[in-house]
Amino acid sequence: MSEVHFDRIALIGIGLIGSSLARVIREKKLAGTVVVASRSSETLERAHALGLGDSYTTSNAEAVRDADLVIVSVPVGMSEKVAREIGSHLKPGAIVTDVGSTKKSVFEQMQPHLPDTVHFIPGHPIAGTEQSGPDAGFARLFEGRWCILTPPADTDEEAIARLTAFWLACGSMVDRMDADHHDRILAIVSHLPHIIAYNIVGTADDLETVTESEVIKYSASGFRDFTRLAASDPTMWRDVCLHNKDAILEMLARFSEDLSSLQRAIRWGDGDKLFDLFSHTRHIRKSILDAGQDVDVPDFGRHGAVLDAGENKSDPS
Repeated sequence: MSEVHFDRIALIGIGLIGSSLARVIREKKLAGTVVVASRSSETLERAHALGLGDSYTTSNAEAVRDADLVIVSVPVGMSEKVAREIGSHLKPGAIVTDVGSTKKSVFEQMQPHLPDTVHFIPGHPIAGTEQSGPDAGFARLFEGRWCILTPPADTDEEAIARLTAFWLACGSMVDRMDADHHDRILAIVSHLPHIIAYNIVGTADDLETVTESEVIKYSASGFRDFTRLAASDPTMWRDVCLHNKDAILEMLARFSEDLSSLQRAIRWGDGDKLFDLFSHTRHIRKSILDAGQDVDVPDFGRHGAVLDAGENKSDPS
C-alpha cells in the first residue's frame, strides 16, 4: 500500500484529466475504491469498458457519499452546478478539490454550496493535451508537471498536506498561491496562447486568396502547432474565457500594444528592433528547457512521448 492512500476517491468528470487520474490512482495504489461519475451514460459506459473505476454512476451526489477525496474535473462553468449537487452528501472531513484552469471563479462558484465540515482546496494540474474523453488519459500525464493549489487562508494545513502528497504521488510538482495570482499567470502562459491559436487558425480559414487545401498542404511547423492548440476542447476554452475574463482582457490589451509596436517595426523596416525582439525572446525558450518543462528534440519530442506513453494515443506535450 502506498504511503498516500484514500479509502474512497470520487472522480466527477472522466475526460482527459479525470481518466488520467483514474489510471495513475490505480497504478500507484492511491485509493481503495475509485468511483467514477459522468452526466453522460455513453461516457460512463466507455469508462467502465476501460476499467477506470470500481463503480460508476451518473449521479454526482451518489458518487461522493463516503468519499475521502472528491476531485471535480468538469468545465469551470459547471462548477457551481456540481457543488450544489454534492454539497449535502459530502462526508465530514472530506477533501474537495478541482482541476480547473481558473481558480477565483471556481472558488466563488463552489464555496457557498459546500459545508463547513469539508476541506475545499481548489487546484490546477498544469498538464494536458488537445485530446479529450476517457480514452485520452494516461498515467504519466502529470509527471514533472506543476500542480498549483489555491487554498483559502483558513484551510486546515493537514488537509493541504494530504492533497499535496496526493499530487506528488501522481508525479506532479506542487506549488501554492493566491487564486488571483494564479489567474493572472495562467492568462499569459496558457489562456492567451490558446486564444491566439484559435484566432490565427480562424484567420487562415477565412482567407479568400488562399484555399483550405493549400493551408493544409503547405502548413509549416509554426501553423501546425497553432492548429494543435486550436483543436482543444471548445467547451473548456469557452468557459475559461468567460470565467477569467478580467485577466485575459488585460493580457490581450498588452499583447495588442506589443503587436502594434511589432507592426510599426515591420512597416518602417526597423531591422534592429526586430532583431532585438527575436533575440530577447529566445531566452524564454531556453529557460523552459532548463526547467525541464519541454525537450529540445525535433517536433518538441511529441512522437517519442507518444511512444513512451504506451496506452496513450494523444500528444502529451
